[in-house]
Amino acid sequence: MSMNETASGQRTHIAFFGRRNAGKSSLVNAITNQSLSVVSDVAGTTTDLVKKAMEILPLGPVVIIDTPGLDDEGMLGELRVKKAREALGLADIAVLVVDAGVGMGDYENEILDMFKERKLPYVVVMNKKDIAGAEDSGAPEGARWVSALTGEGINELREILGKMAPKNSPDKLIAGDLIEKGDTVVLVIPIDSSAPKGRIILPQQNVLRELLDINCKAFVCQDTELADTLDALKEPPALVITDSQAFGKVQKIVPREIPLTSFSILFARYKGTLEALVEGSRVLKNLKDGDKVLIAEGCTHHRQCEDIGTVKIPMWIDKLVGAKPDFEWSSGNEFPEELGQYKLIIHCGACVMTETQMKSRLERAKEAGVPVVNYGIAIATMHGILDRSLEPLMK
Repeated sequence: MSMNETASGQRTHIAFFGRRNAGKSSLVNAITNQSLSVVSDVAGTTTDLVKKAMEILPLGPVVIIDTPGLDDEGMLGELRVKKAREALGLADIAVLVVDAGVGMGDYENEILDMFKERKLPYVVVMNKKDIAGAEDSGAPEGARWVSALTGEGINELREILGKMAPKNSPDKLIAGDLIEKGDTVVLVIPIDSSAPKGRIILPQQNVLRELLDINCKAFVCQDTELADTLDALKEPPALVITDSQAFGKVQKIVPREIPLTSFSILFARYKGTLEALVEGSRVLKNLKDGDKVLIAEGCTHHRQCEDIGTVKIPMWIDKLVGAKPDFEWSSGNEFPEELGQYKLIIHCGACVMTETQMKSRLERAKEAGVPVVNYGIAIATMHGILDRSLEPLMK
C-alpha cells in the first residue's frame, strides 16, 4: 500500500442489506457510478460480501459493502445469511433496501431490529419507485424513495449518507499528542522473515507520517541497531515506539527514564479500546492446559515460520504460565459466532479495521463474558513491562 492511499481502516464502511431481489446491487452501482456488484434477474445472485474502496462525494473515502439477501433459504442460503450478518460488524452505516412494490415485511423489520440493537446509523431506501408508482404510506418514517434504474433520488441519497458518515476529530492523533514539536522519536521496526518485503506495515507508516506532519525528528532502526542509535543521539529521545514483537529486546536496551511503548498499544488507544484490552490482559497469567483461546487477526496474510499469531504468542504464553491452552485462529472478516466457548481472545492491533469494527467485536465478546487483549498489550504483559509501556499514554 502506498503512503498516499487512504487505508481501509480509515474509510467509512457502508453496508447494503435487504431481500435477495430488492435491488441492492443495482442501487450500489447507481450510487457508485460503476459496476461494483453483479446484477441479475435471478434472485440471490450475490453469494458473498462484495467490497470496494472508493471515493464518493460528499462522503469522501469509503468502503461499499454489498451483502447477500437475508431471506435466503437452504444450505447455500444459510451461508449467504451468515455473510450478511458478518457485514453488520464491519459497517459504520447501514442501508436497508426495500422493494417498493413489495413493501416492508418481517424480514425488513428483523433487519431494522439488528441495526437498532447494534446502535448502527441506518437509512431505509424504498427502491424501484419507477415500478411501484405512488409512495406507499406503509414505508417507515424517514424512508427515502429512489429508482436505481432511472437515477431518481440517488443524488439526494448520497447527500444523506454523507451527513451520516462518522466525523473523525481533527485533534485525534495516534502518538502526536504525547510529544512536542521538534522532539526526537525513535521507531524500532524489526525486519525478519515475517516482515513484508520492500515496505513497512500500516501502523508504522501512519505513525511515521504523523510525526513528520507535526515536525518531529523521527529515527527509524531495527532492534539490532537500537543501542547504537540511542548512543548517536545528542539528547535522549522523547519517546521510543517499538514493534510489539521486539518488546523483550527493546526494553532491555532503552533506559528506564526514556518513555517506551508500542505501535499496537498506541492503536488501541487511538481506536478507543485501550481500557477494555488492558482489562483483558489480567487473564493471561491464569491460563491453564486445555483452556480455549482464540487468536484473531483483522487481515489475512501468508503465515511465516516466525508468525506472531501461530508461533510466537503460543510460545510466550507457554513460557509465562507453563501451560498449553487449546488455540484456535481466525483472520480477516471471519470471527466466530459463538464466543462463549473461549477463555480469552487475543486480537491483533486492528490496524486495517475501523474503530466501529473493533468495538463491535469487543461488544460481542463482552456480551459473551469473554475478555479480549490485543497483541501489543499481551506481549507487554508477558514480558513484565505493561505498566512501563502504558506510562507514556498517561500524560
